[in-house]
Formats: sequence, structure tokens, C-alpha cells
Amino acid sequence: MRPNTTTVPSSEPRELLNTAQLRSALPLVSVRGLQVSYDPKKPVKVLDGVDLDLFRGEVVSLLGASGSGKSTLMKSLTGFAPVSAGTVRVAGHDVLNLRRGELRQLRSEVGQVFQQFNLIPRLSVLSNVLTGALHEAGAINLVGGFSSAHRRYAMELLDRVGIAHKARDQARSLSGGQQQRVAIARALMQRPRLILADEPVASLDPKLADSVLQLLRDIAVQDGIPVLVSLHVVPMALAHSDRIVGLRQGKMLVSGASDQLTAESLSGIYEQGDDDGN
Repeated sequence: MRPNTTTVPSSEPRELLNTAQLRSALPLVSVRGLQVSYDPKKPVKVLDGVDLDLFRGEVVSLLGASGSGKSTLMKSLTGFAPVSAGTVRVAGHDVLNLRRGELRQLRSEVGQVFQQFNLIPRLSVLSNVLTGALHEAGAINLVGGFSSAHRRYAMELLDRVGIAHKARDQARSLSGGQQQRVAIARALMQRPRLILADEPVASLDPKLADSVLQLLRDIAVQDGIPVLVSLHVVPMALAHSDRIVGLRQGKMLVSGASDQLTAESLSGIYEQGDDDGN
């Protein structure tokens, strides 16, 4: 006699993930086995076997001495580094196999914030923010002006970063902290899917640095945009990031949640660092 195989329905409802939930559960950036060498004739690799995932809404800090490969890792995500091995996927793009036009599209989806701000000093704050929309507005707008919709959005972003009252001022008249906020607003003008911030607070005093990093974290959480930020100050990384990745001489030495790491556990990252500036 065959056993009774009747299935009794579970009283607990099964939860099905919708498309948005599935997207948030998958990394926007996925890097595996990344190797980079600027001189193929030399055995030394700037990056050697690096893995990295970035999820929507999180801030990940890169720590490491000068020359550890932090900037090179960021450049790899937008096709600016000579990758010799591994895979790099960003926002659905297979970065290592993109044609020139596809690379331009990828780069337009990645907002970048730099240590030196990279603003045009003589232009107004508003005009500097508007340059973030050049990829969709077209070069003719450098002369003919941006649309009213672009200008409204730029003012909204300036208000969001707290300096809308400086919109008509020349960028060179602003303090360092204010200029970095303009640079962040410019990056947001691209409507980016990813933000890369390379030493964004290195030239700021600690109080201003904290406010800029908090702004980046607010953007990540509120807009669901992952932010990858390279830093040198360990306490700032611990305070303002969800995860920390530590590089030393091109290799990934540490990767973990910031609330499970300490300054002591991260101190080894800075041992025996070289100084080639990458």
C-alpha cells in the first residue's frame, strides 16, 4: 500500500520578491579576480586578484596607503585602467568588453567627486552644476544655455546640498567645503547610478570632512545610489561607511562590515605601503 503523499498547504504565505526588491538584492557593481598592470613587461601588478561588490544604498570605503591601488580600482570601474585579468560589471555593463560609445554611456551613469573639486573657477555655481547634464543636453548648450527643466533641477540639487543661496556666485569665491558640495551636486546632475568619490575630503578640515561624508551617505540611503569612497583616515571610514575594503600593495587585505572592524584591526593595511600614487 502506497503511503499518503497528500501535501498539506502551509499556513504561512510565501513572500515573492518584486522586480525592485530583486534589483536591490543584487550588486550594482561586481568585480572578480581583478588584475591591473600599467607595464606588462614588469611582474608587479597595481591590483592583484581584487573582488568587490557594491549594493544599492550603501557606502563602501576604500582604505590603503598611497600606491595601494585605490584610485586604480575606481578607474577600472569606468574603463580607464588597463585590466589584464578578471571581470568588471557595473550597472549591467560588462566594462571590459564595451565599445567606445558604450563606454561613454557607462561613464555618463557614474558620478565622480574628486579631491580637488574640478570646478570651473570663473563660472557660477549654477553653471558648474549644469555641466553635469552635458551628456544629455548636448554641446550646443554650452553656448545656447540649458533648458529651464535642467536649471530647475540644478537649483533643487543646490538646495539639497545646502548652498542654493550661492547659485550666482563664482565657484572660486566659495570655501573648500562649499566647492565640494557643488561638485556633489554636479555629480547628482548626471542622475548617476553609482558615485565614485576619490579622496573627497583630503583637503578639508575634520568638521567639514564629516559633513561632506554625511551628505554622501544621505544620498546613498535616500536615492539608493552606491557610493565608493577612498579615504586615508580610519575613524572617518568607520563612522561613515557600511563596509570597508582595505588594500595593501594591490591586494585586498580586509573586507568587512564597518561595525565589525576596529582601528586596530585595520592598522595592518598601512604596513609596507609603497608610494607610486595609484
